[in-house]
Amino acid sequence: MTLQIDTLAYTNRLRWLAPEQKLLFAIALLILTAFAHPPIQIIIAIWVSSWTVIYAKIPLTIYLKLVYIAILFWLTSFPALVINGIDINYLNLIQDDAIIGLNVGDYYIYISHYGIEQGWTILTRAIASLSCLYFVMLTIPFTELLQTLRRFGFPVILTDILLLMYRFIFVLLNTASEIWFAQQSRSGYRTFSIGIKSLSLLIGQLLRRTLENYRQVSLSLASRGFNGEFKVWHPHRYNFSKRYAIEAILGYVVLIVLEWG
Repeated sequence: MTLQIDTLAYTNRLRWLAPEQKLLFAIALLILTAFAHPPIQIIIAIWVSSWTVIYAKIPLTIYLKLVYIAILFWLTSFPALVINGIDINYLNLIQDDAIIGLNVGDYYIYISHYGIEQGWTILTRAIASLSCLYFVMLTIPFTELLQTLRRFGFPVILTDILLLMYRFIFVLLNTASEIWFAQQSRSGYRTFSIGIKSLSLLIGQLLRRTLENYRQVSLSLASRGFNGEFKVWHPHRYNFSKRYAIEAILGYVVLIVLEWG
């Protein structure tokens, strides 16, 4: 999935659009998402998703898969928000909050009306925020995003750390994939006990090879006279779109009017 996201970032239909314009658009909507109510957050999610799927031509199946992953994480935390418990002697405190419940010993376990509202708010905010994040991830290559952050005054040391982390993600995934396929070819996951043993071997080999790759990168940087800053070349062939800028500004104003008007 990470490799696919990186490929789409280089091949999407908004590739020619200036990364500063796309980044500012996403950041502005992300700030509005933090203060908006759920209905406005839903509109933001739909609007940004239309930019990603319709304008950037990101395949809908891939985009929905990314959204599904986020919803899956939300579902794991939703029961903890909705299901509450209280001492049976204090039932009068939750008369307006409890929807349905049952007695379990000295406690009353119930479904909370406030918990459902809180879970819904978290879901809409998460989906709207992730829509802005996915727009940036799927339309701006990571190296160009780091260059844009540097032009905005982001500390160089942080962008270099992010660049190294991004590179090692691919190294980690590639190494894990090679080891896993080798174990699969030898029936390394035939049973549960053998699978656990194979998984422990995979983790150990992954750590060893990652450290070895890190040493190789350090030596190669030192041999090339690394002075503490990575220089990544990329052609600056971008255009500023007045049409997209006007659409973004008008849409943002409409959202603000709907939220506070």
